[in-house]
Amino acid sequence: MKKITIIFCILTVFLSCKKKSASGSGFGSFNTISITINNKTAGLQYGVSLNPVITATFSDAVDINSVAANVLLQQNGTTIPVNYTYLNNDSTIIFQPAMPLKALTSYVVSVTTNLNSAKNIKLSSVSKVTFVTQIDSTDKFPRITDSALLTLVQQQTFKYFWDFGDPVSGMARERNSDATTATTGGTGFGIMATIVAINRNFITRAQGLARITEIVNFYTNNVTAYHGAFAHWINGATGATIPFSTQDNGGDIVETSYLMEGLLCARQYFNSTTDAGEISLRNNINTLYDGVDWNWYRQSGQNTLYWNWSPTYNFAVNVQVGGWSEALITYVLAAASPTNAIPKIVYDNGWAHNGGMKNGDTYYGTMLPLGPSNGGPLFFEHYSFMGIDPRGLSDVYAKYDSQTVNHSKINYNYCVTNPHNYYGYSSDCWGLTASDAPAPYYYNASEPNNDISVIAPTAAISSLPYTPAQSLNALRFFYYKLGDKLWGQYGFYDAFSLQDQWFANSDLAIDQGPEIVMIENYRTGLCWNLFTSCPEVQTGMQNLGFTAPYIP
Repeated sequence: MKKITIIFCILTVFLSCKKKSASGSGFGSFNTISITINNKTAGLQYGVSLNPVITATFSDAVDINSVAANVLLQQNGTTIPVNYTYLNNDSTIIFQPAMPLKALTSYVVSVTTNLNSAKNIKLSSVSKVTFVTQIDSTDKFPRITDSALLTLVQQQTFKYFWDFGDPVSGMARERNSDATTATTGGTGFGIMATIVAINRNFITRAQGLARITEIVNFYTNNVTAYHGAFAHWINGATGATIPFSTQDNGGDIVETSYLMEGLLCARQYFNSTTDAGEISLRNNINTLYDGVDWNWYRQSGQNTLYWNWSPTYNFAVNVQVGGWSEALITYVLAAASPTNAIPKIVYDNGWAHNGGMKNGDTYYGTMLPLGPSNGGPLFFEHYSFMGIDPRGLSDVYAKYDSQTVNHSKINYNYCVTNPHNYYGYSSDCWGLTASDAPAPYYYNASEPNNDISVIAPTAAISSLPYTPAQSLNALRFFYYKLGDKLWGQYGFYDAFSLQDQWFANSDLAIDQGPEIVMIENYRTGLCWNLFTSCPEVQTGMQNLGFTAPYIP
């Protein structure tokens, strides 16, 4: 009986092994030892050449007949034709794409478990390796002089405000995908851009006067003023308030200050003493500016300004306008008001936090006078300084030419250092600020402490007055090297990530406008000179304790 049992077991094992052999599993194991791309050990690789050499090494010789269907190079699920060669007694497969791959594109090398060894053993597990190809370094447009390139960027970007401006109100629309929502702050930026466009002969003086007059008349006659301030978003056709959020359905004092920044520049620019249209425009701008009740936004006389007031929710948003941020212009215009000026204590307490906004630490070799660690997003140094000239400007808290320059340098040096090793960051590709972003973010206030690999062209370009060499390098890179993906009918698209191979197709008024204006401030100081020539601005800044060559 014992002998029969032993024979039975031997037969069972023999038959089982025959069955496995017949199914292609065979004896032993068959494994992937390594996959390399251009002799680099595979992990997620970036900047791979367009004709890479991919090497897959296995623990045993492969069945060559099973390779084509199971050793694959794919892009977004599509198999790319490759050519195979074999080494080491067929245990190593070397393959290359039959044609050059697409630049800046993600590819996957996959080896399936249906790959057989020469001994008819299936691969033990799936192997997958992802890599991203290099940037196409060829110029996408013919080379022109830097001066011509700056003019081209200004002229193309201005189309956002001119061609895409609301046909009823003339206001700037929030973004190129929304024909309804107009933006108060973006409109202020667009007014300044229109002045630049006149000065650069993109449009005539009469055309610019007509557009800005249209905007001023619309605000005067169609838009609700909330104690003199206007909403963040407005229906460009009707003037109705579009809530920014549930409780933010009234006046936005910061957005209103950007509008007034642009309007005061326009008032100074259209200075004819004989042209009835220019005289009327100046008078109407004065009426809008004089009508802002800045002290109302102190919320019952507190020594700070509050961002929002709602006719239904009162000050429920309850966000103070404090420094260091993008809103210095708000305190300057509030102090400069001929009708509702705030006292200096509101600036010192509410904006400067009695010195609490000072920094003084060094980041990437550069000392930062004000603001959060590493400086925050670069729009802090753009929105207010489209009108306020930081050159030679100082008060007890900072020298503002140092603030603007050093913050920009920190942002630049952070991107060059690239602590997260994001693909593409370099001395030519830098600039972190608020912009659109890929999912799951969609919009992000990018800065060194909140870096998700998204570069916004407006960040480096609008910093041109502060970091001219670094900003010009970035501008050339954006245009010549990435222009096929980044350049559109309204200038540069909003943002991109080489790490994620993502390029926005959006344009935003608050990002397009600073590019035009800050390029011009770099070139001629036009908007700086206009805004700081306002007598009430000079008086207001003097009352706040500022000194500058343009302040009496």
